Amino acid sequence: MSIDTIQRQRFEHKYVINEKVAHGIRDFVSSYLDIDAYGATQPNLSYPVHSLYLDSPGMRTYQETINGDRNRYKLRVRFYEQSDESPVYFEIKRRYDNVIAKKRVIVHRHVAHDLVRGFIPGHASLVDPSAEQMDALLDFTRLVNHLQAEPKVHVAYLREAWVADGENKIRVTIDRNIRSEPQNFVSFSPGMRNPQLVFGNSVILELKFTNRFPNWFKELVQVFGLRQGGAAKYVDGVTNMGEYHFLRSYI
Repeated sequence: MSIDTIQRQRFEHKYVINEKVAHGIRDFVSSYLDIDAYGATQPNLSYPVHSLYLDSPGMRTYQETINGDRNRYKLRVRFYEQSDESPVYFEIKRRYDNVIAKKRVIVHRHVAHDLVRGFIPGHASLVDPSAEQMDALLDFTRLVNHLQAEPKVHVAYLREAWVADGENKIRVTIDRNIRSEPQNFVSFSPGMRNPQLVFGNSVILELKFTNRFPNWFKELVQVFGLRQGGAAKYVDGVTNMGEYHFLRSYI
């Protein structure tokens, strides 16, 4: 899975729902969107997502989210498969007020361990050695070194994604079985030793768009009685387990 379809700047609305509502929403959005090409080949239309979140020793990015800072960011390394040949994805997720901006870099797995530690990258590190990708990777490593960032948490879940291109790029994701556990070392293995459910049996729905909130999004919210709220997988996972575990690099 190496195709980069990320929306680089967008709005996100999040909702905590149950499985019955999630199935109804699947039926609803299928009239407007196409299932993600990768998910279409997977059981229950969902593919596994794994993210290794990095933070400073004092948990700066976590604290900025808890404090509601208007301009903040997170650093994570995302992977989907265990194969040595499959790439990993370095991501900077920034929030400016209500706007989400992302930089995503596709990196060869065999060099990713060093890059997570803040090593200066070369073009050979990149699956696509373009100037844009190199700029994003340099930005990632700059932030890693600035924060003295280190691995903190492994988050995993199953994602069902519905997409549409066009002037207003739309993406609807339904995330299930969201789990997290402390991880203070660099590893891109999907295995987890003692994960905890972040949101119990609840499902996280995200409505994402780059221009305006579509009219049919408004209808969807009304039909299913949805209430927008926060659902930060990294932050909620840390809060549930206890921040002190991570301040002392507990594992």
